[in-house]
Amino acid sequence: MLTHTTTRVLEPSDLGAALAVLESEPVANAFVTSRVQIAGLDPWRLGGEMWGWYADGRLRSLCYSGANLVPICAGPEAVRAFAERARRAGRRCSSIVGPAEPTAELWRLLEPGWGPARDVRANQPLMVTESPSADVEPDPLVRRVRKDEMDILMPACVDMFTEEVGVSPLAGDGGLLYQARVAELIGAGRSFARIDDGKVVFKAEIGATTSQACQIQGVWVAPEFRGRGLSETGMAAVLRYALADVAPVVSLYVNDYNTPARKAYRRIGFRETGAFMSVLF
Repeated sequence: MLTHTTTRVLEPSDLGAALAVLESEPVANAFVTSRVQIAGLDPWRLGGEMWGWYADGRLRSLCYSGANLVPICAGPEAVRAFAERARRAGRRCSSIVGPAEPTAELWRLLEPGWGPARDVRANQPLMVTESPSADVEPDPLVRRVRKDEMDILMPACVDMFTEEVGVSPLAGDGGLLYQARVAELIGAGRSFARIDDGKVVFKAEIGATTSQACQIQGVWVAPEFRGRGLSETGMAAVLRYALADVAPVVSLYVNDYNTPARKAYRRIGFRETGAFMSVLF
């Protein structure tokens, strides 16, 4: 039996159906869900379009097309439809990121027209926990960053981003958008650090947040303090805050080659439940 499918840009009136798809996988979709819950589906507020793939009149899959291209709950047929739309529109994103399998297929279809990528990270384990380990004591000096500490935190954020992504967040607009995002997280009480004598020793943020799950990002230890276990005790502290104040499930994803980080996260209670993939332009 043939199945009728179609793909279109979603409108604000499609919000309920879109959230139903997003919330079917609350951990994997936390990043996009958090944005949609705040901004709805209006492209100007959302910072991009939300594409919907329908089968027999029912919304089955999504793809966020903004600064990132993110396939959501997308099987092979939906991925092909999203790839075709993306090819027609041309590349506007700085990365493709999402669950490894659909993201890999999406990149396979787009690479002939969009490649080469600056970097492809094909296996980034998704790690999840609902409770901290009792084996690692949280660092009592890790706390929420105050608004008046923005200038202290910003250099550490820039160093972390440059190390992780391979380009400076200050390029292009001079870092205005990046500074605004850092300030937003501080203002929301989701930026955490250990600051000794006016210098950031450890930092991390709770980025995406929903009532069901949140995601830790931007984990960084100052180079001269690495190898002392500060990432474990610092992350244990951030995890305590996240579970107490934000959501019942905490996640993060990490590069597969970052063996020390994966071991540290396992020691504080995280387990690997899947994998993401990132294509960076």
